[in-house]
Amino acid sequence: MNFFEHQAQARKQSRWLIIIFLLAVLAIVAAIDLVVLVAVGFISWEPQAESLSFAEMASANLPLMAGAAVASIAVIGLASLFKTASLRSGGGQVARQLGATLVDADTRDPLKRRLRNVVEEIALASGVPVPEIYVMDQESGINAFAAGYTPSDAAVAVTRGALEKLNRNELQGVIAHEFSHILNGDMRINIRLMGTLFGILMLALIGRRVLMHSHLAGRSSRDKNGAIILAVAFGLMAVGYIGLFFGRWIKAAVSRQREYLADASAVQFTRDPDSIGGALKKIAVYSDASYLNADTEEISHMLFGDGRKMHLFSTHPPLNDRITRVDPGFRPEQLDRLAAEIERDRLRTAKQAKKARERATQARQPGMFEAGGMIDDIGKPDWERMLMAATIVAGLPDNISNAARSSQWAPDVLFYTLLDAREDIREQQLLEIARRMGEESEGRVRALVDAAGLPSAEQRLPLLELAFPALRQRPPDFLTQVLDTVKAVAAADGRIDVFEYLLSRSVSQQLWEAHNPHRVELAGKLELAGVDTETRQLLAILAQHGDVGSEKALNAYRAGLAELGTNGDSTMPSIEDWVRDLDAALAKIDRLKPTEKEKLVRAMAAVVMQDGKLDPAELELLRAASEMIHVPLPMLNAARQTSPRS
Repeated sequence: MNFFEHQAQARKQSRWLIIIFLLAVLAIVAAIDLVVLVAVGFISWEPQAESLSFAEMASANLPLMAGAAVASIAVIGLASLFKTASLRSGGGQVARQLGATLVDADTRDPLKRRLRNVVEEIALASGVPVPEIYVMDQESGINAFAAGYTPSDAAVAVTRGALEKLNRNELQGVIAHEFSHILNGDMRINIRLMGTLFGILMLALIGRRVLMHSHLAGRSSRDKNGAIILAVAFGLMAVGYIGLFFGRWIKAAVSRQREYLADASAVQFTRDPDSIGGALKKIAVYSDASYLNADTEEISHMLFGDGRKMHLFSTHPPLNDRITRVDPGFRPEQLDRLAAEIERDRLRTAKQAKKARERATQARQPGMFEAGGMIDDIGKPDWERMLMAATIVAGLPDNISNAARSSQWAPDVLFYTLLDAREDIREQQLLEIARRMGEESEGRVRALVDAAGLPSAEQRLPLLELAFPALRQRPPDFLTQVLDTVKAVAAADGRIDVFEYLLSRSVSQQLWEAHNPHRVELAGKLELAGVDTETRQLLAILAQHGDVGSEKALNAYRAGLAELGTNGDSTMPSIEDWVRDLDAALAKIDRLKPTEKEKLVRAMAAVVMQDGKLDPAELELLRAASEMIHVPLPMLNAARQTSPRS
């Protein structure tokens, strides 16, 4: 199953979740009506009176039952809406509710520094913004989760136990597992589950509270009223357990298979079953396993491992089954020997990683690239890509990478990525920065240029992704000012090219989504046939990037149509105002079905690599365009590089 199929499946599961939720609500309402009838029966019962049948009693008390049903639905619905609204600020809100703390960009904690490096490498390799990074310092178990509505507002949290007990390779496997949830639409399902289940579980909380208080009332009263209170209390408690039953059933139904898929994706990411396999084995070996001290009832389905000991309808598959799927040779009896082997494995893995990085560094040569199966690899960046990301990050001067992670300097890094190679144009850009942002900002941008020169084509998007967590922390009014400056800097030479446009739009879109995650839809229901005009405009604009009106541009455009299998007119449309046309086209294209987006991205790749190859600038153009329609195009695999074209 590829990225686009995962996206489509996530949408289907969201609809299935709604159906299950409605069934759960109906069952709870029926149970509450039954409690009402029992209570009414106690109140109205007289020893000498003629007994009424159940149907007669229900008919006689229909208004009361209807009122109870409406009240129950209102409690569930309002509680769900309240919880969902409280999570609109993004994944970081979920992490903070569990007591997790944000990892500073300049943290001196070596374990947190390692975590940040791993997260950044996988994010860059995947083609998504770097998420907020949190650590649950109070938790000694091995666990982690990813939360948010979209990749732009995502947060990744790990326990202190995971940092201390996992080596880098195993931590990479856990984070790769969480990125599978980010890339494949699982986060939105999980957030909606939290809101949905809170509404259902609210009645369980009410039932428990009433039982606690009514128990005291029943002991102090031997009359009918005391008995009625106890009966209602037990009834509400039973309703609460029905809610709890459905809640855990829903989570188990949705979560288990997606955990298997995320484990498999982690193996694809790292190309090493021992990465995630080693983490799962350590959970099995350590006494505190993956258990958390925090209450995990609401978020158990989001965790890497079980958040607490055995309970009904576990959200995760059995641990031994997960291990066996990634390591078919594993046997449970081996666990007794694993504790002694963990340290030796850590040392051996460290040596292997060092050699692999050296090979990756040697493989990275400038020149032309073959796209290969790049589209097929969306959503599953492999080991080579993560090594490339690590190499790119390591190749950045310390002052540049530190600036990107700094809340104060991040906007200036954004301006820095847009600077022109021509000195006269660059001076105009710097004057525009000074006019709009102040001389201090201009000075910081000049300092970046003086320290490291201009960024290469392959460094620009990674720098933006590194800077994104710091940027999203700034107030909305300030970000509006920053984005206006970005537009002015890009247009300082009197024109704006496609890459500059996409770069500025991408940052603007990601920041808007980070502040409005609940309003973002990652895909829609449109077919390609319904956006034929917009598709042709997009392909034409990409084809004419740097080659307006040339034969090469026409051939590139037709290559895109051929990839789509489009018959008929192959005349390239006339583009009068490409910025306006591209804005309109992307807005509509973003509402395509996931499987239709796959076809379009393949056509876009065919356009920009009409000669069968990609240079770094073309690759970054393709990645930026794909990002605008919520398709995270990964880095090009280092193993697929070729020598420069003669």
